[in-house]
Amino acid sequence: MVKVLIVIGDAAEALDTMYPLFRVKEEGYQAVVAGPEKKVYHLVMHEIPPGWEVTKESPSYHLAAETAFRDVNPEEFSGLFLTGGRAPEYLRYDGHLMRIVHHFFEKLKPVAVVCHGAEIVAAADVIRGKRLATVPKCRFDVEVCGGTFVNEGCVRDGNMVSGRTWHDNPYFMREFMKMLKEYAGV
Repeated sequence: MVKVLIVIGDAAEALDTMYPLFRVKEEGYQAVVAGPEKKVYHLVMHEIPPGWEVTKESPSYHLAAETAFRDVNPEEFSGLFLTGGRAPEYLRYDGHLMRIVHHFFEKLKPVAVVCHGAEIVAAADVIRGKRLATVPKCRFDVEVCGGTFVNEGCVRDGNMVSGRTWHDNPYFMREFMKMLKEYAGV
């Protein structure tokens, strides 16, 4: 069984998270949701309302993490999904998550990153010399950590595919599914 680890925390963006969660399951793969602790997390919705220049955040669904980062054995997983929202702002300081991210890049396993998920791979120091799509407000994080910011809906660089926001889900998730099939040989 192909298993994909989906990383969340409080203030993970709902569409950044839920579409990939269901897309992984739709493909017949096992999706395992992980967070700093095994508990229920509060997702949020992000949008830029007409006339605004900044993102508005509203409460959204709740999603339970089936396991805590410290209990994850990354050897058991074929893929890693790093969601967006504000959650990555604090998740990037979790040493257990950094261990997981390093494993996926060292073993060249498929990794999908959307929106502020770029802050996690930037903090893990695994994007030097790599191209990465994200929201423009994360451009600094990407560039200061040696990556190249790309303003496109789907950017694949090696074992990583990325998109800017949930608006890009159909593009980068299609590529992520292809990467998982190639990696798992299914």
